[in-house]
Amino acid sequence: MKRAMAGGICFAMLLGLGPAASSWAQETVRADGSSTVYPITQEAERRYAHNAGVEVDVQYSGTTGGFRRFCAGETQINDASRPINREELKACAESDVEFVELPIALDALSVVVHSDNDWAEEITIEELRRLWEPAAEDSVMTWQQVRPEWPDRPIRLFGRGQDSGTYDFFTSVIVGETRASRHDYVASENEEALVEGIMLDREALGFFGVGAYFRHWENLQDLAIDAGDGPVHPSLNAVREGRYPLARPLFLYVNAGALRNDPQLQAFLEAYLDGLSNWVHFTGYMPLPEAAYDDAKKRLASMTTGSRFAGELQVGTDINNWGK
Repeated sequence: MKRAMAGGICFAMLLGLGPAASSWAQETVRADGSSTVYPITQEAERRYAHNAGVEVDVQYSGTTGGFRRFCAGETQINDASRPINREELKACAESDVEFVELPIALDALSVVVHSDNDWAEEITIEELRRLWEPAAEDSVMTWQQVRPEWPDRPIRLFGRGQDSGTYDFFTSVIVGETRASRHDYVASENEEALVEGIMLDREALGFFGVGAYFRHWENLQDLAIDAGDGPVHPSLNAVREGRYPLARPLFLYVNAGALRNDPQLQAFLEAYLDGLSNWVHFTGYMPLPEAAYDDAKKRLASMTTGSRFAGELQVGTDINNWGK
């Protein structure tokens, strides 16, 4: 049965790019990274780039792929659906790439099935672990193996690829180890391709950012997730209150050298942060608390560099207290 999420749950993010040289001024700003954040970056470019006097080229290659380019100095902004990790911090340091870390929105991962699926309405974290852990490969192949009362039908899996921060976050929460999972599933960095695959397969189950679910809620079903206290859908209240186990902040990483040398880039980012809370929900993501936006604006204005996460993927981050 179809479940549209109440309150227009919405969250997303902005742009990504990297080097640090005065030659960047007046040139195209290159943004790459998370495809989850990509729709927001596009919208921000549409709204603010022209007035700021900057041209922004927005691409996506996944959070991990984007950080490879960002830390190599190939982009000025990286969209990220997780914090920068230790390996990426080291790569940026080796290339003398300093950055400003800006949280911009809240996201939740949706676990979805075909609209005609009439047996699954909710699923537990333990069932998801049993389905996605490495040992499940070529072993857990039917719905009945996940839950005995479900039908003895093949289960076909769809999810984000290994260059995706969404994949990192999902495996960390569900499997208990980042980047550990079965590999016999349809993987893509393109959420729309995953949506299409699930819409065409009644036996499908997949995961991606909730924004993609909202864009196609009439043709998909989202499963409530039970982490031990009962099944919960990713509603605005559930995410804000920390009751939905697959909720996370989204980030924008900006090359500090580019900021220092390109006032147009600075103006663009200031406009983006100022207006984001008013329109981010249109892209399918949730706005942050105002205190968190105020904190991000201060970090941008002061060009505060580095990450508050120390290279760790921190599950269950309480972003509601940032800036207080």
